[in-house]
Amino acid sequence: MIAIIDYDAGNLRSVEKALLALGEHPVVSRDRETILHADKVILPGVGSFGDAMEKLRQYDLVGVIRQVAAKGTPFLGICLGLQLMFSQSDESAGVEGLGILPGRILRIPPAPGLKIPHIGWNSLEISPDSRLFRGIAQGSYVYFVHSYYLQAEDEKIVSASAEYGVHIHAAVERGNVFACQFHPEKSGDIGLKILSNFMSL
Repeated sequence: MIAIIDYDAGNLRSVEKALLALGEHPVVSRDRETILHADKVILPGVGSFGDAMEKLRQYDLVGVIRQVAAKGTPFLGICLGLQLMFSQSDESAGVEGLGILPGRILRIPPAPGLKIPHIGWNSLEISPDSRLFRGIAQGSYVYFVHSYYLQAEDEKIVSASAEYGVHIHAAVERGNVFACQFHPEKSGDIGLKILSNFMSL
């Protein structure tokens, strides 16, 4: 069973729809036992870091997510879901994130001709040994919507990167924990392949 964590985030249904297109039967839930007993867990998200962490605390999901990651269940964060896996973000000073992975979430710096938020398709530089990007060609395009980006503390966990005025760590993987800054559920066939790779772990 695949659990999509429900904490009132905006893109839950689009992730659910993409998984249904792959023939999966995800369960959208904030129930502790459902999430802890899932075979795979996805944390989607759009919105602000601080508001999202407040919702996760309100629904008593912070400890549940940390437990899922610690016990080895394949776990995927998407967009804001990636950012929440780190300790802090420039977007919400003083708000503690999940702290599952080491790194910082920084604001994309302004530059002439650069639109922020970064909305649209961008190519990826993919790590050759990535499990999430298995069978996906170097330079493949995926869809981004964000104003903040990851700078991972340990570059060995970075499985894909992109350029948008700054070097963006666009995806990470460590053990059973995976995350994408972009939206695989909105990235066409490439995105479905990424989700399929996660399902096959």
